[in-house]
Amino acid sequence: MIPGAQASAGNREIDVELAYACAFPSGEREIEARVSAVVPEKGQAGEAVQVSEVNTELALPADAVADLVKDPGTTDSPAPAGPTAGAESTTEPGAGSKGVVAETRLSVDVAQEGHSAEAVWIGNTQGPSAVPGTGDLTLAASGAVPSVTAAADGGLTFTAGQLAVKLTPVSDDGAPTRSSPLDLTCTPVADQDLLLASVNIGGAEETAPWPSETGEGQGEDGSESDLAAPRVGARDAAPAAEAPECLGDPENESHLVAYITGYANVTKLKGAAKFPVACAKILQGPQGIVPAEESPDGLAHLIQDSTAMVDYLGRPQLPPATTTFLTFGFMPTTATMEMTQLPLEKDADGLPIYNVHSDLTLNGLDTFGSTVITMDFSLRLRDVKVNGAALEVGPNCRTSKPFRLTLLGKVFFKDFIFTGYTLTGGGPLTSSVTVPPFSGCGVGEDLDDLFTASISGKSGYVKQIQGPPCAAMVNDETLCTADRQPLNVPVAER
Repeated sequence: MIPGAQASAGNREIDVELAYACAFPSGEREIEARVSAVVPEKGQAGEAVQVSEVNTELALPADAVADLVKDPGTTDSPAPAGPTAGAESTTEPGAGSKGVVAETRLSVDVAQEGHSAEAVWIGNTQGPSAVPGTGDLTLAASGAVPSVTAAADGGLTFTAGQLAVKLTPVSDDGAPTRSSPLDLTCTPVADQDLLLASVNIGGAEETAPWPSETGEGQGEDGSESDLAAPRVGARDAAPAAEAPECLGDPENESHLVAYITGYANVTKLKGAAKFPVACAKILQGPQGIVPAEESPDGLAHLIQDSTAMVDYLGRPQLPPATTTFLTFGFMPTTATMEMTQLPLEKDADGLPIYNVHSDLTLNGLDTFGSTVITMDFSLRLRDVKVNGAALEVGPNCRTSKPFRLTLLGKVFFKDFIFTGYTLTGGGPLTSSVTVPPFSGCGVGEDLDDLFTASISGKSGYVKQIQGPPCAAMVNDETLCTADRQPLNVPVAER
């Protein structure tokens, strides 16, 4: 077991529990909100203070779950909160809420010596959270938040305010089970300390204050104060440290870059390999509509074909992933895996053949669709250790032939809300893959059969999460860093 990394020097971790009264359809109910983050201990006037690793955990009481899963567009009794023992699962929209997708918007008052500004901390759950059959429902939302710049020396405080929560119940395949999300407006319960953090601003050369544009820079007597309200800037200007460089083509309006990560089951070893965050480069291709009269299902379809390649340090591969398994059920074996994407074939004009196919079925408010991403990989093993002792496998221990990974993402559009995966919005992608036999393994002895018997031949479940992409040509501070890299770094889900 590896201990988690602590906050770096100069930062401190905060963990604050708050109580909110929220307006549910059946009446006001109290929920718990736990806000954690990493906050700088000090800063300087005129320089941005960046709060990071913000996570908002909500605990909804059991009696509020019925409000969540009941569809306001029907008069039926609430759908079951969890699967019923012995009942077959269903993926039909509205058949029962198996998970919840949440977005939180926490208003934070940023103040310095009586002058304040409002920042909004937005968080999203990384995929659906399971709805329990009984008991409280716990949701965790995270996301990058705006930086704040103080005008002068003095204490800078962050205080929690109103909380807005959007909850979207979904079925097993990601389809919404309500005709509209549940929007909650929550007010802090009285008589509690709402202070989240404070930062000591000082030690810099004297900085000329900027003029107040809102009148908040006035003193109590109405005269102009020499201190203006703090400035609220853009969200965190850099992706998480574990994310590799992911730069697009700023000259091409069709070029997108996004971060991806996920797990792949190794069925024979009864475990899963986690792949670190990687960069995906996407070139959007032609788009067109197939009229309803030309479609076998009698519905219109919006079709788009694109290309997608993974990238790590300029090479078409995923970052190396080091994983430990119990080989044959008892022997701890550690290996580093390198998955390299094979080059795409090219057409007569020298352009790569599309390997991303998106099909959106246009059916009014019940629109749905899918995206299929097809990639061929080879897998190489290196740095193998068995029970802590190095096992020489050589430089060419790899699958004897390429294998295909076909990822599927589904999306549902109901009452103007998309749930699931889209190429331009991100989300979960699933697949299964069968690893071919290995060849070239061993130095002085043939180890091909050892790895083939341990890994190859049985299909393994794959789940990848793609974050919202950054359009390299567009300066969008909600999706891109200042140098046009993706701002959203997804979290791997099993």
